[in-house]
Amino acid sequence: MAYRWVQGTIWVLIGVSISLLVADALVPREHPWQPILDAIDRVLLSVFAVEWILRVGTLSPAGAAVFRRPPLGRARMELGSRLRFAVQPMQLIDLLAVLALFPGLRGLRALRLLRLLRTASLFRYANPFTTFAQAVESNSLLFTLALSLMLGETVLGGVTLFLVEAGSHTGLTLADALWWALVTITTVGYGDITPVTGLGKIVGGFLMVGGMVTLALFAGIIGHSLVLALLTLREEQFVMSDYTNHIVVCGYDETTHLLMTALRNELDLEETRVVLFDSHDRPRALPPEFLWVHGDPTKQSELDKVRLTHAAAVIVAGDRTAPPQKADATTILTVFTIRAHLRARHEDVRHRIAPLYIVAEVLDSENVEHARSAGADEVVETRRLGSAMLAHAIRFHGAADVMSGVLLQGAHNIYLGRIPEEHGAIGTFGELMAAMQLTSLGALVIGVRYADGTEAINPSREALLPPNTRLIYLAEQPVLAPPVDG
Repeated sequence: MAYRWVQGTIWVLIGVSISLLVADALVPREHPWQPILDAIDRVLLSVFAVEWILRVGTLSPAGAAVFRRPPLGRARMELGSRLRFAVQPMQLIDLLAVLALFPGLRGLRALRLLRLLRTASLFRYANPFTTFAQAVESNSLLFTLALSLMLGETVLGGVTLFLVEAGSHTGLTLADALWWALVTITTVGYGDITPVTGLGKIVGGFLMVGGMVTLALFAGIIGHSLVLALLTLREEQFVMSDYTNHIVVCGYDETTHLLMTALRNELDLEETRVVLFDSHDRPRALPPEFLWVHGDPTKQSELDKVRLTHAAAVIVAGDRTAPPQKADATTILTVFTIRAHLRARHEDVRHRIAPLYIVAEVLDSENVEHARSAGADEVVETRRLGSAMLAHAIRFHGAADVMSGVLLQGAHNIYLGRIPEEHGAIGTFGELMAAMQLTSLGALVIGVRYADGTEAINPSREALLPPNTRLIYLAEQPVLAPPVDG
């Protein structure tokens, strides 16, 4: 609630700030209102500066939810995550906008207009800015390569021209030479500065050719003609990224969009990134907020592409387009390969707070134990669940509708939670229910899950509660701390 109030206030101030920007352009500088407008603008910029500092300062590193660090390592992680967050494009735009507090940088106030790109409610179903941002993020290494090439050509060409023509070109400065190099590379050619010596013209010729190559490179990147040819760079980009605590989904078919919809309802995709890992090309219909990495999850050598050691959980989805036995064989092999990969990366995972949680989808109930033996923490028999609900609905009319409402994201859902420490010493289920009174919080306890993974639905009041017992309850939202093991 506090976050919404703060964000709403900031948006109101942004609207006022933009109005002031328009008023400043319309009101002459000698008008008596101008000092008042300037004073209000400085106050707003000061508020934006404080908000930016608090935004960066209160950032919670994603790695803190996965790894334990010694004090020095924790400080390095905290500082590094804040620096990476501060240099993101939108954060840099906000920083440059508040630098307009300095009189010499007054023109930077126009950058506050770009904060309107944050508006998500205007594009609830398809945000073109989000799509563009995801496209840039997916090819950031290629854009970095092209920009580095252009910057290198500009500096090299500008400095060379300045050294060659400093004595022959009256009034030529290094800044002028760099400007000429940039104009030449981009093929704009204003003509305000031209080489006058033969060697200078040769430098200009090389820059013209280099500019053609650079523009072709940019066109190839933007047109996606270089994406497939440089796919290895894109995969390496994710390996070198700082993604942590993300969800990896192995396998994709024509029905996986239902899983994507469910994940979108369950998770905040801005906080928890979802990465799809499959050997096909990215589907055109896949929403841009889901990342895609090309590879084979059954090959241990390719699992590093999705930073599996830094992930929070893995979903191994069954291939519904293949026969059940074949689909389950691929699922079991994928789970086994993931566990083997984690064992091989022991040094990378030994500091994890909780082990990687693997959920596997099995189509044939005979393969459930095989999936558990391969290393799955949880196995979902999707076809058996559907068949059981269909059969139960014949005998008890409406039961399937009730179960669907519970299983699907809606008003209520099933959660697992830890017993609060102040009630941890209570011995029986009945005593615990009398002491906790969860019904006052809108939760209904329907069972317990023991440390060995077995469950007891609607246990007797005399049932004993050994250590590490978890409560299974029905509620609109979680009211108990989630289990440490996921």
